[in-house]
Amino acid sequence: MDFNLTKERLELQSKIHEFAQKEIVPYAAELDREAKFPAEILRKLAIQGYFGMCISKEFGGLELDPISQCIIIEEISKACASTACCLAAHASIGTFALRNYGTESQKQRYLPRLASGEMLACFSLTEPNAGSDAANIRTIAKKDADGNYLVNGHKIFATNGRYADLITLAATINSELKHNGITIFLVEKTKTDIGIGKYNTNANSSGLRIGKSADKLGLRATDNCELFFENAKVSSENLVGNEGEGFKILMGSLDESRILIAAQAIGIAQQALDLSIGHCKRRIQFGKNLSEFQATQFKLADMATQLEAARFLTYNAALLKDSGKKFTKEAAQAKLFASEIAGKITTEAIKLHGGKGYLRDYPVERLMRDAKVTEIYEGTSEIQRLVIAREMLRDK
Repeated sequence: MDFNLTKERLELQSKIHEFAQKEIVPYAAELDREAKFPAEILRKLAIQGYFGMCISKEFGGLELDPISQCIIIEEISKACASTACCLAAHASIGTFALRNYGTESQKQRYLPRLASGEMLACFSLTEPNAGSDAANIRTIAKKDADGNYLVNGHKIFATNGRYADLITLAATINSELKHNGITIFLVEKTKTDIGIGKYNTNANSSGLRIGKSADKLGLRATDNCELFFENAKVSSENLVGNEGEGFKILMGSLDESRILIAAQAIGIAQQALDLSIGHCKRRIQFGKNLSEFQATQFKLADMATQLEAARFLTYNAALLKDSGKKFTKEAAQAKLFASEIAGKITTEAIKLHGGKGYLRDYPVERLMRDAKVTEIYEGTSEIQRLVIAREMLRDK
């Protein structure tokens, strides 16, 4: 496979890199320090069209190929991994069910608004007792006399949840059915302020209440909040696919999302490597630049080699997706390797920076904190290993 970037992809890379350096880098440390949602940056990304990077041109999106999507997430992650996470949560997993299983009416109603940035999307699966064990969902949706649904349950770690206008919700019609009961719904918040840069913060949809936001080690500018559904009424018109079809939809959305998380991890690690190279070429110890010591050179060589391997795994999964082939195993391999390598590379970056690397004044400590969660969300490293092994054994 040819992983060399085409002229169009190189132009896209240059464009998004320039945007990130100008519009994101100057604010990244402040966003992290204050745990401030990057609403203004997201507004600018929406204006550039990146909210619709996964949405077809028919509905006003950019309809970018998977490698181009990876390029966008990697470049933004170099500047601010939180912002990249917010964008990916909207553009990919937040719209996956609608893009692939929604009715024509649902697509016409929501996709143009999601592509333009008029609406911000959120994906809500995780619960206090249902994370890796997705089949253990307890948020329940029961039909009422009118054929609509009443939803009751407690969700946690909903990325973009406080600010989202549209929630892709995983619930169950019967918890005893496990996988076979999971069903997907679109929950639109009722609001008075809608539009780019005015993402909804009110939980005034009937029966929906926003809880506290998680106080996190890394990705602090993302908002990961609780969602409480208390007899929340959801129209039957907002059922995505069929009842009981939700687990299949969830697994497909996670496959797609894992490629972008791998790209996010690569962006974090690449920035850590770039900063380390610059520091080692400037820093003088024992009369020489750190870069002149063989021990330093070996560290940098290992970091660069591991990073390139992670990028190739990620692009391989992206190419398989683009060709319409099954990519479950490859997406899990990319996420597993890229996330774990990002953890190692950012840790080495702090060591290479010495005491300065441990200071908030230098971005490498933020990169290390941001990298850690890529080993956890959208399936832990242990879950990725299970996915890979099961796919291998199934193929045999």
